[in-house]
Amino acid sequence: MTRTLIVDGANVVGSRPDGWWKDRAGAAQRLHARLDRADLDFDRVVLVLEGKAKAGVAQADSGPVEIVHAPREGDDEIVEQAGQAVRAGEQTTVATADRGLESRVRAVGAAVMAPGSLLHELPD
Repeated sequence: MTRTLIVDGANVVGSRPDGWWKDRAGAAQRLHARLDRADLDFDRVVLVLEGKAKAGVAQADSGPVEIVHAPREGDDEIVEQAGQAVRAGEQTTVATADRGLESRVRAVGAAVMAPGSLLHELPD
C-alpha cells in the first residue's frame, strides 16, 4: 500500500516563529528543500502551498516532493488531495496543526501528524 504524506505548507512553516512571515516564498523554498532531502517513511510526499508562498517553489508533480499550488484556499486543496489519495487506496497522513482542517481530513479518512513531529524528522 502506498503511504502518502500531504504537508500543509503554511501551517508547518507557521509552527516555528523564525521570521517566515517576512519572506513566505523563501520559507516555502526552505521547507521544500528539507522535505526533498529527508528520508521519510512515505512513498509519496505532497507539499501544498498557498498565497505568496507559491512564488517560492514551482508547481510540479514529479521528483521526491510533489508541489501543489492551491488555486484558492489551501485547506480546501489539502482536503481535496487527501480525499483523492484515500479514494486511490493510499494510506494518507496530513501534516497540520489546524484543528478545523484536522477534522475535515479525518472525515475523508486521512490521519494527522503534528508539524513538530514532521519537522523533527527533517534535516536542517
